[in-house]
Amino acid sequence: MAASVQSSGQSTRRRRGRRSRAKPMSEINVTPFVDVILVLLIIFMVAAPMLTVGVPVELPRTAASALPTEAEEPLTVTVTADGVVQIQTTTVPREQLVTRLRAIASERDSDRVFLRADGAVPYAQVMEVMGALNAGGFVNIGLVTDIGGPSLTDRDG
Repeated sequence: MAASVQSSGQSTRRRRGRRSRAKPMSEINVTPFVDVILVLLIIFMVAAPMLTVGVPVELPRTAASALPTEAEEPLTVTVTADGVVQIQTTTVPREQLVTRLRAIASERDSDRVFLRADGAVPYAQVMEVMGALNAGGFVNIGLVTDIGGPSLTDRDG
């Protein structure tokens, strides 16, 4: 019959030493990572509306609905209250407008352009810019207005 005898002292010390040591952690703590991602998400949600490109213009109000969006960023031409014409945010002299529009039209897939004009700009100047847009190769022109303006139809009564 076999009987095992433990030596006193050394093996019990080894066991205690192994048990008292901290085991290496094999799990990743993702809580700090999630905290950082949530903070970045909030920062981008707050900052994104401030990154929109535009020129401050007092648009006239109409009852028209918004145009559907498309994949390519639309070209925007703006006529400010003092009659300055801008493509996106670049000021363009009127005599160079058709030339620049032709160059832009040759690089774009879409012929859609949005025309923004201040309400104080005379109708004749807006039509001149529309003619330049047409001559530059843009035949799909959308006039940008603010919603909530007067309507020609009386729907309340």
